[in-house]
Amino acid sequence: MFGQSKPVLFEPYGRRRSRWRLPPWLVLLLLGIAIGAGGVIYVQEKHLPPRLSADDTARLRAAFEQADAERTKLRSDLADTRKQLDAALADKKSLTDEVSGSRAVTDRLRDDIASAVAGLPPDPRGGVVEVRAGRFTVKGGTLAYDVVLSRDKPGSKPLGGVMQIAVTGESGHGSAATTNLKPVAVAVGAHEILRGSLPMPEGFKPRQATVSVLDRPEGKLLGMRVMYVK
Repeated sequence: MFGQSKPVLFEPYGRRRSRWRLPPWLVLLLLGIAIGAGGVIYVQEKHLPPRLSADDTARLRAAFEQADAERTKLRSDLADTRKQLDAALADKKSLTDEVSGSRAVTDRLRDDIASAVAGLPPDPRGGVVEVRAGRFTVKGGTLAYDVVLSRDKPGSKPLGGVMQIAVTGESGHGSAATTNLKPVAVAVGAHEILRGSLPMPEGFKPRQATVSVLDRPEGKLLGMRVMYVK
């Protein structure tokens, strides 16, 4: 009854507060996180495109892979096309060089021919068109010819006309005869070289050929020369 007494605690403001109450700053932090997450969900649901399902995601990935494969193929095709274009340009340059070389060769040949024609003996008869040289040979039933014509004073344009060859010789019956072969159209600038063959009557054996240059068939005579047939 008279044992040791225990001390009595005096609490003037009532009972002591619980020690496990959350701090105010933590409450504010959690509240901010919740509001932020809610805002994100609201914006995503109301303003952003809807989220894709698993199937939609798979289809989108497949479409992307297909587009990427096509892009790779197009890049390869573009590289091949560029190679072909480079090859075509190289061929064009090569052809251009060949054409330039051919043109240079042609110009040299033209100059050589002009020099050769200038060195031929003049036409004894003269005329607007001179028959500078000619060669005639018989091949079967045709008369092969090589004739060189020239003009002393060529104009700016070639002079048009016809070349008429009359051959004199022996007919198939053994009598003397003269026949006119088919006229050949000509256009004579400074010079003109004619080469070809004309049919003769059957059995005809020519001895000489008279070359006449006319302004048109049976027209004005511009030049003439008589030559032997070999």
